This record gives sequence, C-alpha cells and structure tokens, in this order.
Amino acid sequence: MSWPRQPLDRRQALTAAGGLVTGIFLALTGAGAASAAARGPAAASYTNPVIWQDFADIDVIRVGGTYYASASTMHYSPGAPVLRSYDLVNWEIAGHSVPVLDFGAKYDLNGGRGYVRGIWASSLAYRPSNRTFYWLGQIDFARTYVYTATAVEGPWSRLTTIGTPYYDAGLLVDSDDTLYVAYGNTTISVAQLSPDGRSQVRTQQVFSTPPSIGTLEGSRFYKINGKYYIFLTRPANGQYILKSSGGPFGPYTLRQVLLDLRGPIPGGGVPHQGGLVQTQDGAWYYMAFVDAYPGGRMPVLAPVTWTSDGWPVVQLVNGAWGTSYPSPAVPPPPRQVTPLIGVDTFAGPALSPRWEWNHNPDNTRWSAGNGLTLRTATVTNDLYNARNTLTHRIQGPTSTATAQFDFSAMRDGDRAGLALLRDSSAWIGVKRDGGATRVVMVNGLTMDGNWNTTGTGTEAASAPVSGGRIWLRASADIRPGAARTATFSYSTDGTTFTRLGPVFPLGNDWRFFMGYRFALFNHATQALGGAVRVLRFELSTP
Repeated sequence: MSWPRQPLDRRQALTAAGGLVTGIFLALTGAGAASAAARGPAAASYTNPVIWQDFADIDVIRVGGTYYASASTMHYSPGAPVLRSYDLVNWEIAGHSVPVLDFGAKYDLNGGRGYVRGIWASSLAYRPSNRTFYWLGQIDFARTYVYTATAVEGPWSRLTTIGTPYYDAGLLVDSDDTLYVAYGNTTISVAQLSPDGRSQVRTQQVFSTPPSIGTLEGSRFYKINGKYYIFLTRPANGQYILKSSGGPFGPYTLRQVLLDLRGPIPGGGVPHQGGLVQTQDGAWYYMAFVDAYPGGRMPVLAPVTWTSDGWPVVQLVNGAWGTSYPSPAVPPPPRQVTPLIGVDTFAGPALSPRWEWNHNPDNTRWSAGNGLTLRTATVTNDLYNARNTLTHRIQGPTSTATAQFDFSAMRDGDRAGLALLRDSSAWIGVKRDGGATRVVMVNGLTMDGNWNTTGTGTEAASAPVSGGRIWLRASADIRPGAARTATFSYSTDGTTFTRLGPVFPLGNDWRFFMGYRFALFNHATQALGGAVRVLRFELSTP
C-alpha cells in the first residue's frame, strides 16, 4: 500500500494505497487466451466502474462458482470487508474478515486515534484442503495477523500473529497445499509458512526493483501452469508482474503490464493494483481500482489474455481501459446479490455489513432492532473523537442519504445527526441546549496531515425544531476531477425538505486514502445519558 513517504511527483497527485494478494493454484486454458469480446455477440455488457463505492486494494479470488474480494478499511470497524459476486460485475458485501480492530487502545478512540492506520492492503485466499478462508495483513508495521473462517459471513477468528510485518502481502495456497506470502515495498520477498499457517518457516528476498521503475508494492501471488507470478503495482500509475519457472523463491523475470493507461472514470486516475482471477470457463480478468477522489478508490474490471510464453495482457478499447466490455460468460447466478444501496430500518439486532464504525464502537452504547439506538458514548466537542459514529460508503457518481431520527431522548449538550465524514467534514443535525432544540448545519471540521483535529466545526445555519422526529438529508457529488460539492437539508414531515446552510466543498486530497462517507452520530458535550433512535436510513441515486 502506498504511503505519503513516497515522493509526490511519483504519485502524480494521486496515490494508490496498496493492495494485498490472494493466491490459488490456477491453470490457463484455451478459453483463457480469448478476449471477452470473442465469446459471441449475445453476451451482455458491463460498465466500469463495476462498483462505484470506495473499495481499495482489491484482492479477488474464485471458489467454485462464486467470486470473493477483500478491501482496505483502515480505521473503520469491522475491517477488511469480503465482497461476493457470481459474475464479477454485481457485488454484495458478505461480511468482514476482521471483526474488531483489537490492535491497541487507539482503535477504540481511547487515549489515541487510529486514523489512516489499521487495515491496509491485505490478502484473501481459500485453502481447499481444509475448506477454509484465510485473511492475512500487517498492522502498524509491527506484525502480521491471520484470520480464518469456513464461510465468508463468519464467524472469523484470529488464527495467529507473525512477528514479521508482511507489508502489502499476497497469500498463495500452492498446489501442494504449502502457504507462501509475497510482500514488500521495492524489495520484494517471499516467506513460507508452517503447514498450519501459524508461523514463518523461512523468508527470502526474491527481487529488487530497478531505480528506473522506482517503487513496486501491492503483491499478489499466483501459481499458473506451474509458474509462479507476483503481481505488483507502481503507485499510482503502473502495474508490473514477476514470473518464475524455478519455484516460489525465484529467480524472477519482470515485465510491465501497464503504465499511464487512461482509465474509464472521467477525471480519475490510472487503473492499477488489484488482482487477477479466472472464470469457470477459463477466461481471465483483472480487477483493479481507480483513484477517484473525493469518493475514494473505485473497482474496475477488464479482460486479460495471455501471450504464448505466459505473460498477461490487459485488453484495451481504443488504447484505454474500456468504459464497457462484454460481460463475463458465467452460469446464471443462484440468486440476486443484495444491493449496496437502498433502505435500512435496522429491524434486527445485527447491523448489515454495509455499515462500519469509525474506530471500534462501545458496544454497550448502541443497539439495533426496531431502529438503531445510539446512546451517547463520548463527552467531547470534537466529532473526530466521538465514539460510535456509524458510517456508510457513498454511491457514485452522485447519491443522497436520508435518515429519520427520533431525538426525543436527547439531553442538553447533545449533538446528533448525519455527517459527510473525512479529514474535512460537515454535518446536519440536532443540537439541544438549555432545553431548546435546533436543527443546524455545521462545517469546518478539519484535520491536519498528522490526522489531529484542527477545527471542531462552525455553525453555519440553524432553525428551531419541535416535536421529536426529523428527517436529515445529505446529497453528494463524488465525481473525480473538478471540485465537487454536497448539500444538506431537513424535513419535519418526511416529504418537504428545506435546504440548510451553504454548499459544502468536498476535499479531494488523496492523503487520507479513504473517501468520504455518510455517517450517523450522537455524542455529548456535557454529560452522558442522552440517546437518539434512527428509524430509517435510505441511500438513493438519481
């Protein structure tokens, strides 16, 4: 994963947070050497990005007829979402590989903060011998964690920690069931794990990136037709691949896959990182991501063919990554996937996997069922320090979030509402002070480059409200390129909405890595004891 210590000119003002690797034993077939376009005119087409939400550092695998992908989440909890698809185009969130960020008190917003740390590029793999999914990733440059589950929905549990931090690692389950990890930044190494996956047996440097290329990272590790491949990114504008016929420890030969390739999202960056995956009929695809701030990093998909001597070639459209390709030829799905947008009434005790908390929540201060109850968990005037802020990715290119709040149990000094959350934030919500309740729009919540708060917000507009219910709305345009904005509005009847406050400019600097999110929050500024209930949340597109 890319990190701000890299030279800015190399990033061309857009970063690529690095991905991790998934690896399984794969074989090329004749169908895999044919482009998607050659599968016949009857095939439907898909449009890039295949997911217009922030899922970076994609690692993609297939198990039987089902595709899975993992992504970075940094300080959001639970971490490392697992996406599921039956056609590589339509995706749902099935679960999370890391149930809680139990890597230190800062991830609890307790005496510290974990912003832009946590779950970086990580690896998802499936081991047929024990029918188990493995997630592997390093945390804070300190050590590597391995989690396992027999179903991606969970439960996931920690298998082990390994003393070597496998930076931007890719996990390979070899054809003889041996576990290998490719990892590193510029200097690429391969480690062999013990048969039970709990410890390192050996590690060895296998490649040093030439100075003419600069940085390579974001390993994915594969075995294809008896040869070993390490798929690497040059952040944030190139993709390279290493190939070895001599075994997992090399020697390796390097080839460029793409460089400065025009991407499919207007105003966005170069498709890079991500991973390779083979369909049931032997066709190959590359799922990468595109830097597309302010929304984040969006997954894109392109078919891949192979040269006669075993090198992958991305299939282009007019010299660029296509905005559209024929859909993968796969069997009909067993069911429709759960949409990534829509309505949530929080009817049951568990949250949908679409939701992730800003840092770990205090589980004694929230509950779901007949709505989402958020009891104040923190006394602070800084939303960035407030626990139990619940986030949802924004759907691109534009979308609107509407949340219905019951604020009748708020107490003096409480603040509750709907935010657009990033290192420059704003919100619309309810303030209760001196027994009076107002709906307010607050902007000017800011962080510096070390992710310390520099602004706790300024009230830009307000209006008195009565009763106990209010509908809060935020609309965001997250198309990359030119400056984009968001607006806030409210309603007291759920039908007629009134704009409140000025247009909010969305920051598109890459250094926070994660894109903007919608966020539900409730925190105290005087004393704990208050609560709100979110009766309904809807994410909709025009």
